[in-house]
Amino acid sequence: MRLRVEFTTEPFDLGEAPGHALAAREVIETADLDAVDVGPFGNTAEGGADAVLTAVDTLLRKSLASGATRISLQVNVIGEDK
Repeated sequence: MRLRVEFTTEPFDLGEAPGHALAAREVIETADLDAVDVGPFGNTAEGGADAVLTAVDTLLRKSLASGATRISLQVNVIGEDK
């Protein structure tokens, strides 16, 4: 199964990326995912179910440990692995 995760971390800081946002970005960019899109107001990544779920677990743990007070995420099934 292939999944797409969309997420944001808070609190926002428009002047400088906060530590929790940087931690989340590092997790997503170094995970075994494809179609990664990181932006200031939302982030998406796609991949196999195991890779996405592992990345989400790590993202939650590292973002919270780095000061996130809220993490919003949505996971969608987008197809089957080939």
